[in-house]
Amino acid sequence: MNAKKHLPELRLDKTKLKVFSGFDDAESDLIEWYRNSTLTERLQHIERLRRLNYGVRATGHIQRVIRIVK
Repeated sequence: MNAKKHLPELRLDKTKLKVFSGFDDAESDLIEWYRNSTLTERLQHIERLRRLNYGVRATGHIQRVIRIVK
């Protein structure tokens, strides 16, 4: 599956920036956004955050590690 087909370009939309008076206001706005967004929008948001954190390494597959602990 090509992720670029399903994910909009990573650009900052300055028209959607918000300024909050505190963390509580910001958190309640984020909760409101999650409640009103679709599953696809939420997954795209998670993918954007993953790419921001991991950069070019994010385009690879997620590595699965199995460890047996006795």
